[in-house]
Amino acid sequence: MPWKNNTVIFEFILLGLSSEPRTQVIIFYVFLLVYLIILIGNISIIILITSDVSLHTPMYFFLCNLSFLDLCYSSSTVPRMLKDLMSVKKIIPYAECAAQMYISLSLGETECILLVIMAYDRYVAICYPLHYTTIMSKMVCVRLAIGTWICGFLLSISHVTLTLNVNLCNNNEINNFFCEVPEILSLGCENILFIEFIIFVVGVIILMIPITFIVISYSQIILCILKMKSSAGQRKAFSTCGSHMMVVTMFYGSAMAAYMKPRSSSLPGTDKFIAIFYVIITPMLNPLIYSLRNNDVKSAFLKLKVRNICCFKVRE
Repeated sequence: MPWKNNTVIFEFILLGLSSEPRTQVIIFYVFLLVYLIILIGNISIIILITSDVSLHTPMYFFLCNLSFLDLCYSSSTVPRMLKDLMSVKKIIPYAECAAQMYISLSLGETECILLVIMAYDRYVAICYPLHYTTIMSKMVCVRLAIGTWICGFLLSISHVTLTLNVNLCNNNEINNFFCEVPEILSLGCENILFIEFIIFVVGVIILMIPITFIVISYSQIILCILKMKSSAGQRKAFSTCGSHMMVVTMFYGSAMAAYMKPRSSSLPGTDKFIAIFYVIITPMLNPLIYSLRNNDVKSAFLKLKVRNICCFKVRE
């Protein structure tokens, strides 16, 4: 059914990142390259982890989930953005807009929860190493992963339902490169303070509670690392946790900037540039951060490379 409105709206116009044709062409090739890096990087991580037995541990199981999630997350918005950059009319039907908003928000909230699970995994591994295999058993990891996806897609229903019931004005131009909750709310022509409050409360639950848990977990992890007698063990632990904290800072920082501020404080056009960080930049950097700072991933990549070279020589 059409968006609740005094004037029925069946489609929206995405203004994108620029209205200049030449600039749009440049942006197209830049983000096409970025999207290819996202695909190659995350698919490589998935292949590497699934093919190397030494990486069949809870930490890399969740990293594999993160890579697959990043593939889905970026693919929910970037292909459409690339298409619009090369189109004269950037029209998106109502149904597609609603579906894109729900899917992208669900995947984003799933990533929020998954980053918490990854922090908990590191907490158990470093603070309770003798009980790690018992606490983080294979079945527990699978259940946590499935629960993460289910929770992400259930929690986003409240955001999307409230947004779809906002009374929109005649304006159907979305000042973004994809359909997102803050931008749709900005089209509202009624007092939506109550809806903003509900969305803010949900944002606190989805963003602030997880990041508080992550901070507490890493505070305990740092204390445990400082008690280690082995300097090599300290370096390895700090390196692994440092990678995760870099991802958390980028993702949560940009998501909080977009979703945890009132509509009145938003400057026109700023949200779409903030969205670039958590929708595009983070999925691109995750494989680089985890591979360049992780010796296990590096050695697994070298083993896979040597194995492929040997297979190629045998075939010759």
